[in-house]
Amino acid sequence: MAGMRTAQRGRRRTRQPRVILFTTPTCGFCRAAKQYLRQRGVRFKEVDVSRDPAAARDMQRRSGQMGVPVIDIGGQIVVGFDRPKIDRLLGLG
Repeated sequence: MAGMRTAQRGRRRTRQPRVILFTTPTCGFCRAAKQYLRQRGVRFKEVDVSRDPAAARDMQRRSGQMGVPVIDIGGQIVVGFDRPKIDRLLGLG
């Protein structure tokens, strides 16, 4: 039994970091980022900064940017739709 427990521990998946996607409805790169994350099976929270001024200020504080998309992956900021950086931060290959 102890051997089985050890084998099971080795197969556990690491938890996905928290992902927050700051968007606006008219942003094409935002739509592309959402589609990409969904295709990769990544759970994320979408925040529409055009409807939420406090969220827009939060995004600017985190990223130093006013443009979207901004993606917060476990506290690491990705400005724009940067697939290689997104993949690296999520451990996708």
